[in-house]
Amino acid sequence: MKVKVQGGSGTLELADATFGAAFNEALVHQVVTAYLAGARAGTKKQKTRAEVSGSGKKPWKQKGTGRARVGSVRSPIWVGGGRAFAARPRSFDQKVNRKMYRGAMRSVLSELLRQERLLVAPELAVSAAKTKELKGKLDELGFTTGLIVVEAFDMKLWLAARNLPNVDVLEAQLIDPVSLVGADKVVITAAALKIVEERLK
Repeated sequence: MKVKVQGGSGTLELADATFGAAFNEALVHQVVTAYLAGARAGTKKQKTRAEVSGSGKKPWKQKGTGRARVGSVRSPIWVGGGRAFAARPRSFDQKVNRKMYRGAMRSVLSELLRQERLLVAPELAVSAAKTKELKGKLDELGFTTGLIVVEAFDMKLWLAARNLPNVDVLEAQLIDPVSLVGADKVVITAAALKIVEERLK
């Protein structure tokens, strides 16, 4: 399939298998959920009755006081006592194999292309780390917010984009379904698009 390169630079030939795939919503949902779950710290921790501070001594005798019987000040019923079912640190990681990842990426990229939310630019280099210069280039493409994908990290481009609200810059090697799904539009350089295509073969 052929994709128009913005700025009157002709077209780019892309593989139908990668950029003409049907949208598999269930697969994309599963992979995105796995990515978000993997980003969780999983470090929350609460104390059980065995871990809170407090004596092990019985507060008062069993009978004769008129009060309710109590065996420990660390009981979950008491204020300052332990938690009955305390949270424990754990991993939320979910397995995503290579075939699932590639399938989800193909689905998302193909859908972005169908919705005309994937814009191909010949290049996006800036002469200096100035937001004004980059904004001018993005305005020509009709891009306001979303994701910029380049073939290699460029410090000047990253610094120029840093001051634009809701605009992120990523290398072609680092894009993932979450970044793509969350972007209003995706601007990708022709060289970066070829890298992505090679990765998803």
